[in-house]
Amino acid sequence: MGLQFRDLVVKKEISIKDLKGKVLAIDGQNMLYQFLTTIRGMDGSPLTDSKGRVTSHLIGLFNRTTALMEEGLKLVFVFDGKAPEIKQKTWEKRAAIKAEATLKFNEAEEEGKTEEMRKFASRTAVLTKDMLAEAKKVITALGLPIVQAPSEGEAQATYLVKKGEAYAAISQDYDTLIFGCPLLVRNLSISGKRKKTGKAVMETVKPEILILKDVLQNLGLNLEQLIVLAILVGTDYNPGGIKGIGPKTALKIVKELPTEEIFKKVEWEKHWPDLDWKIVFKTISEMPVSDDYELKWKKIDEKELWHLLVEEHDFSAERVKMKLDKLGQEAEVWKQGSLNKFF
Repeated sequence: MGLQFRDLVVKKEISIKDLKGKVLAIDGQNMLYQFLTTIRGMDGSPLTDSKGRVTSHLIGLFNRTTALMEEGLKLVFVFDGKAPEIKQKTWEKRAAIKAEATLKFNEAEEEGKTEEMRKFASRTAVLTKDMLAEAKKVITALGLPIVQAPSEGEAQATYLVKKGEAYAAISQDYDTLIFGCPLLVRNLSISGKRKKTGKAVMETVKPEILILKDVLQNLGLNLEQLIVLAILVGTDYNPGGIKGIGPKTALKIVKELPTEEIFKKVEWEKHWPDLDWKIVFKTISEMPVSDDYELKWKKIDEKELWHLLVEEHDFSAERVKMKLDKLGQEAEVWKQGSLNKFF
C-alpha cells in the first residue's frame, strides 16, 4: 500500500545482530518488487540472462537471503493469495501508470537519453507469475518455508507474529501496521546501503523496528482509529484517499471526531461515490488468514540451487559456490564440502 506514515510513526534503529535466532516473516512480494525496481543497469533496464529473461529479482533474492541466513536469522516467506475485490481499481490504476512509464521509457531509449530511461524504468517493473514461481523455487531450495496467504500477505505475516510463531514481520510498507502487526521491521539489509529507486546513487539505511503499541500510544489512537486514518490518506483499496488531506491533518480529524462523523466531514461520498468507506474498513479489519502452513526449515538443496541459478540463469558458478560455502560454515545448515561434486 505504501501508506504515508513516515512522519507519524515512532521507530527505533536496530542492528541485524539483534534479530539473530529469531523467526522473521518476510512479505515476499514486497521484497521481490524492491529488487525489480532497484537492481538495474545504468540505463534503468532490468538485468537479464543470456535468454533475455529478467533476473533482477533472483539476484536480489539470493544475495539478500543468504546474507541474512549467514547472520543467523530464521526466515519464512509469505506470499499474497487472492486480492480483495475492491483492489481491482488499484490494479487498473497501476497498470495505467506502468503503461505510461513504459511509453516514456521507450521514447527516451529511442532518443538515447539514459537519464530519462533510468527515471521511468523502475515504474515499469512487473512481477510476473513466472518470476514469482522462480523465486519460490529458489526459496524452497534454500530450505526456507513458504506460507501462502489466502489474501494479503501482510495480514498473514501479521497472523504469524500474533500467534508467536514469528518475532516480527519484514516489509517496507507501513500498511502492515493497520493489519495489527505487533512488530514490523523495515530496511532489513546487511550492506547498510540501498539504491534509490530510479537513480544511480546509493543511500545509507539502517534496520528499524516499529512496535505497534508504541505507535498507537504515541499517536493517541487505537487500532480502529489507525485504520480510519489510513483510509483518509489512502490505501490499496482507495488510492489517494481524500484529496487535500495529508497524514497530519487526518490524525487531527481522527482524534477529534467519532468515525461516522469523520467521513461526513471529509465528504467521503463526494470523493468516492461508488465505494462505501465501511467496505474498505471491513476489508482491512477482517482480512482472511490461514492456518494451512508448516514452518519447517530444511537443509539447502545444493543441486537444485545450482540448476536454478547457474544452469538456468547464468549466475556466476564461483559466486554461488562462495556464498553457499560461507553459509555452510556459519549457519551449519548443510555439510561442508557437499557442493564440491557439482563443480
